[in-house]
Amino acid sequence: QVQLVESGGGLVQAGGSLRLSCAASGSIFSRSTMGWFRQAPGKEREFVSAISRSGGSTSYADSVKGRFTISRDNAKNTVYLQMNSLKPEDTAVYYCAADPQWGLIRVGVASYDYWGQGTQVTVSS
Repeated sequence: QVQLVESGGGLVQAGGSLRLSCAASGSIFSRSTMGWFRQAPGKEREFVSAISRSGGSTSYADSVKGRFTISRDNAKNTVYLQMNSLKPEDTAVYYCAADPQWGLIRVGVASYDYWGQGTQVTVSS
């Protein structure tokens, strides 16, 4: 059984920073592309960022490029999302996801097989 547990969300003022963490149990972490997605109220879940198995390749949504940084520590089975210069429009529930099927980074929600429960990020103006 695979479990993904996010942490690090909270309330922050615009311009502030947060660091999300996602700890994975099970044996799939090191062979999975890991992704971060978010879902705001009334909106569909959207891709934020992803990182390849080795950490050598990353991908970002245009809306967060230059502000967010994804990283992973395979020894700790953990993926991180450092979020800087936060904006009110970044407010959402953030989800960690694992894609163990392919070596390439994929950005579609349906491409990821395992999901965490989500962590709320609220950015006040």
